[in-house]
Amino acid sequence: MKTNDNDKASGVAAIFRHYGEAYRQQHHLPLQQHKVMNAIIACRTSVLGCYVDQCDQCGHERISYCSCRNRHCPGCQTAARAKWLMARKQQLLPIGYFHIVFTVPACLNPVALINQKVVYGILFRAAAETLRELGRDDTHLGAELGIIAMLHTWGQNLLDHPHLHCIVTGGGLSKDGAHWIEPKRTSKGKEFFVHVNIISDLFKKKFLAYLQEAYAAGDIKCVGRISHLASPREFRQFKNALYKQKWVTYCKEPFGNVERAINYLGGYSHRVAISNNRIVTVADGKVTFRWKDYRDNTQKLMTLDAHEFIRRFLLHVLPHRFYKIRYYGILSTRNVSKKLALCKKLLAVIEQTEPLHIDWVALFFELTGIDLGRCPVCHQGRMVPKGKIDPVVHSPPLRKTCYAQ
Repeated sequence: MKTNDNDKASGVAAIFRHYGEAYRQQHHLPLQQHKVMNAIIACRTSVLGCYVDQCDQCGHERISYCSCRNRHCPGCQTAARAKWLMARKQQLLPIGYFHIVFTVPACLNPVALINQKVVYGILFRAAAETLRELGRDDTHLGAELGIIAMLHTWGQNLLDHPHLHCIVTGGGLSKDGAHWIEPKRTSKGKEFFVHVNIISDLFKKKFLAYLQEAYAAGDIKCVGRISHLASPREFRQFKNALYKQKWVTYCKEPFGNVERAINYLGGYSHRVAISNNRIVTVADGKVTFRWKDYRDNTQKLMTLDAHEFIRRFLLHVLPHRFYKIRYYGILSTRNVSKKLALCKKLLAVIEQTEPLHIDWVALFFELTGIDLGRCPVCHQGRMVPKGKIDPVVHSPPLRKTCYAQ
């Protein structure tokens, strides 16, 4: 089956539309994955309704279908990313920022996939505590850091590869709150946080300690590929082997201004497993997409059976209400109003007094260069809202058997 032009533009939605029902019939999916598939299929179609704008000069009408706003939908992230970044601009300080990436050994991937909520939560907790503990240590900095942590669960080939991207302030608030402490510098004058080996070792110890704690509490399900870990003896051997491994942590060179920090955040904050522009063709039951092979740092094409593509995409559907972006230290919710304000005062940052207002037409023009307010026919009039058309088609109810988790 070949896609038409509109479906090709839809990317993942087209694949779900053509092959999703057959995939559902052959596999017993959890409810959350059904919901994501339904949302992506319905996105920007009459299923969700639409808005009608009319030119005030020539009367031309334009229909804009509503988006699903699902966080896994490749077509709904641009506006969400822009809105999020505008809010972050109010919080970023005029300092350097470090980009630190935490990864776990590949043998933990099956454990994480079966126990997503528990293991991903441990990943956040261990990474944040590692950074904050090292930051507060007088040997390294002796201050309270600000951290934005973003979870990614995929690799370029769409297989499971959980890792955490952390944007960390270059420096921090002193323990007494009286001054801002700058990070140490290398012999070449570059800002330096902590050696990656120290970060990696502490992160490993914390992660495995919390994993053992969750296992002892019965929170780790040992089924399928990891059913052998139900034996405490097997789990202990598994954990000991992980202790002996070298865990990989990256600490990239700091970027030194707010603009670069915003670009970095935008590049990682609202990514999904695959963007539509990476999908090259959808035809004859096959999906071909571009991917980057980091072993030789080259762009390649990968062709998968449509059902295998769907399977890999659904690996990265997060648990319901699981927060994939979290804030710690001076950027945490409890501290952002007081400690961040104090940091801005110490760094002589001029606060913006006007409330944050988002003009979506202006924002879309900034992102795409397309003026939605201008009539595309007469090019003279302005498009003004005429009304909303409610959904005319409703998604079929999910089968009862789909509710098993």
